Amino acid sequence: MGLKRLGILAVYMNNDRLEELSFYKKLSMEGRKLGLAVEVFTPLDVQNLESLRILKYDIDAGKWVRKRTTFPPLIYDRCRYHGTATFRILKKFRNKYSKLQYLSKPLANKWIMHELLYENESIKSHIPETVRYNEVQELIDFLKLHKLIYLKPKNGTGGRGIIRIDQIDSDQYLFQGRNQDRTILNPVKVSETKLADKLAGMSLGSDYLVQQGIPLTLPNGRVHDYRLLIQKNGDGEWVITGCAGRIGPHKSITSNLHGGGTAVSMERLLLYRFASKDKVKQIKQEIYSFAYKLAPFLETKFGQLCELGMDIAVDPKGDIWLLEVNPKPSREVFRRIGAKEIYRKAITRPLEYALWLMKEQLNPKQPNKDSNEKNGD
Repeated sequence: MGLKRLGILAVYMNNDRLEELSFYKKLSMEGRKLGLAVEVFTPLDVQNLESLRILKYDIDAGKWVRKRTTFPPLIYDRCRYHGTATFRILKKFRNKYSKLQYLSKPLANKWIMHELLYENESIKSHIPETVRYNEVQELIDFLKLHKLIYLKPKNGTGGRGIIRIDQIDSDQYLFQGRNQDRTILNPVKVSETKLADKLAGMSLGSDYLVQQGIPLTLPNGRVHDYRLLIQKNGDGEWVITGCAGRIGPHKSITSNLHGGGTAVSMERLLLYRFASKDKVKQIKQEIYSFAYKLAPFLETKFGQLCELGMDIAVDPKGDIWLLEVNPKPSREVFRRIGAKEIYRKAITRPLEYALWLMKEQLNPKQPNKDSNEKNGD
C-alpha cells in the first residue's frame, strides 16, 4: 500500500525561497516513518484542482524534487502573515478552493482575538487590557493609568513594529521597540510633549492596538516570557507538548527567537525568578490549566484546530497573562534547550493527528443504536 498524502500549504519568501523549508524536511522524514508522504506547495503552484506543482523531499537521494500531481486529501496550512500582498494571495486561494480539507482553521487578528477572549470570564482575567489606537492623548492617558504599555500592529508577527513605552517619572518616558524589519530601536527618554510629537509622527492608525504592559524585565535588564505548545495527538485530543522560557537580547522589548532571543527551560527560568519550588509548581500548573481551557474555547469560535503556540507572561507576583496565541507556531525553542524528545513530538504530533483525521473521515462514527432507541429516535 502506498503512503497517504499530506499537503503543506506554504508561502514563498523573496520570490523563490520557502519559509520553514528545514521544518518541512523534518516533517517529510518523520512522515515516511508513519506512512505519510509530505507534499509542499504554495498558492502560486496551483493550476487547478487536478494540477498543482509540489515540492517533495526525496529521502533516499537527500534532495527536494518537483512533481506535478492532484490535490492531496488533507492540508497542513503553515502560511503566516507577511504583509498585505501575501494575505491577498492566500485569501483568494482559500476562497477559490473553499472545499479543501485542512488540519486547522486560521485565527483572527489581534483585536478580534481580544474581543472574543473577553467573552469568557475565566479567560478574560488573564488578558491584558487592550484598546484600539485612536489618538495620541488617549494613548498617553492609558499610559498614565498603567505606567507601562505596548503598541502592537493588529496583524504583526515575530515582534515586528512593536513599541514599548514606560512612564519612569512624572514627565519622563522611555520609548523603545522594533521596526517592521525587527531591527531594535535605540531606547530614548522623552518628555510628555516630545513623546506626543514622536507618536504623532509615526502615522499610527486603527491597525495599531494599545495594550497594558506586564512587567517582564529580569534583573539583567532583559525581557522574558514563555512559549507553550499545545497540539492534537493521534487520538484527536489536546495535549501539552511542552513549555520553555525565552529571554530577549540586549535592548530588545520582545523575546522572539527570530529577533535574537535565547531559549531556557521553563523550570530553570521560573526558579531563577521565584526561588521556591512549590511556587514554581503552582505557576506551572496554572499555565497548563489555562492552556487546556483556552484551546477548546478557541475551537468553539474558529472550528477545528491542530496546534496552538501560546506566549505566556508571568508577572512578579506569579500571575499568568496571555500575550499572544498563534495557530502556526514554531517549535524551535525546544530544540534550542536540548529537549530532543519534546522537539520530536512537536514535529510528529501534527502528522499523527492528520492520520487520525484521515481515519475518521474514512470511517465516521455511527450513532449508537441502543442510545438512539433509548432516546426515542
